[in-house]
Amino acid sequence: MLKKYAWFLLAVLLAACARNEVAVSSAAKMQQADELFSRKKYSRAALLYEDISFERQSASAPVALMRLADCYYKMNKFTDARLKYTALTTSYPDFEEIETAYFRIGECYFEESLKPQYDQTETQQSIDAFRVFLDRFPNSDKYQRAIEFIRQAQTKVIQKKYHNGYIYYRMKDYSSALMYFKEIINLGNQDEIDRRSLYYATRISLYHKNRADAETFWNRLKSRYPDSRETKKLARHFS
Repeated sequence: MLKKYAWFLLAVLLAACARNEVAVSSAAKMQQADELFSRKKYSRAALLYEDISFERQSASAPVALMRLADCYYKMNKFTDARLKYTALTTSYPDFEEIETAYFRIGECYFEESLKPQYDQTETQQSIDAFRVFLDRFPNSDKYQRAIEFIRQAQTKVIQKKYHNGYIYYRMKDYSSALMYFKEIINLGNQDEIDRRSLYYATRISLYHKNRADAETFWNRLKSRYPDSRETKKLARHFS
């Protein structure tokens, strides 16, 4: 009985020593990684942070995971950064910097998004991510920045719709083109995209000999942009 107890105590002591060694090792790695990070040596710091992030028994693991994501973010590796920030929100939902992690997820999606003429999947994902952020952190000092990101992303989505409409217009698929132009017009914005959409919607309606729709689009164009080149070009059709 005493022999078994002695072995049990030895195992406990060995486990404690192992934990202490891990703690010391993690602390040393964190100090070195933090020094590299402060000197903007992000790729070297990332290697150390990644090692520590795998040591789940270490109290430094969530901090290391956050810093690893920050390293990728600083290096403009936004997909890698987003995946690490997402892992942090999943594994350590109560981490003290979790608000920043959620914000960065939306920001990374936005940075990953393509130009307006291309697929806008990441742009929409950015909008969705920032809406999650706003729901979770309504009192955040980043609230207005999140709103601005959403506005910029929504503008890109609208630009994509315009590009789609214009491509169909050039292909003489006027029904498909008009569908996209109407979506933009119905938003009620007053900007260049709206003005051009009204112009092409009017021309398509004239082509289809749909006088009622043509006059509706024309009146909106004339009312919103009376001195525009588009208004002047169409005026002869309504004189």
